[in-house]
Amino acid sequence: MAAAFFVTGTDTEVGKTTIAAGLLHAARHAGLSTAAAKPVASGCLRTPEGLRNDDALALLAECTLPMRYEAINPFVFEPPIAPHLAAREADIELSAARLAEPVQRVLALQADFSLVEGAGGWRVPLAGRENLSDLAILLGLPVILVVGVRLGCINHALLTAEAIERDGLQLAGWVANVVDPATSRLEENLATLDERLSAPCLGRVPRLPQATAAEVGRLLDLSLLS
Repeated sequence: MAAAFFVTGTDTEVGKTTIAAGLLHAARHAGLSTAAAKPVASGCLRTPEGLRNDDALALLAECTLPMRYEAINPFVFEPPIAPHLAAREADIELSAARLAEPVQRVLALQADFSLVEGAGGWRVPLAGRENLSDLAILLGLPVILVVGVRLGCINHALLTAEAIERDGLQLAGWVANVVDPATSRLEENLATLDERLSAPCLGRVPRLPQATAAEVGRLLDLSLLS
């Protein structure tokens, strides 16, 4: 039976794509078919094929179903700024409904394991008063939260989890991505997160010399996802 999840983070630069690629790789290793979407990305490079985003390319590399880049990343902007600002400069209205259409086409492929990766944290703005969280609500997907473990992460994680559940979505699991290995009282912080968050921890990812999808994937347990 096909399963799909929305991946968000406690902030920007917390390793959402690293974890998402690892989850996809773990699914592949388990013999599942995989598909992914990163509906909007800013901070992209010009190539002969058009604008390309490194995060979207990393997800594409872990998809077993044949997919074109444009299917995974339909809205792509060059400036490395907030997506709603990049879209405004490009005169594009970035609404949740507009983002949902291409994502639903990816989900319609019915891969065994599909991921939709957001941008930044849960309340990243879109057009008007909408946020990227409105896309997750439209899609009705359970959420995987990537916690960037560093000073302040407990507050960020609990507030994000509270917002997800208040929006009527299920927090299906969370991943501890240790972005700052020098975090004071690391074990105590992780124990507090485990105690306070309602969903299971799918794994702890330390700071790796090379955080490849294969290396990350072996640290994650998909069987804990409900």
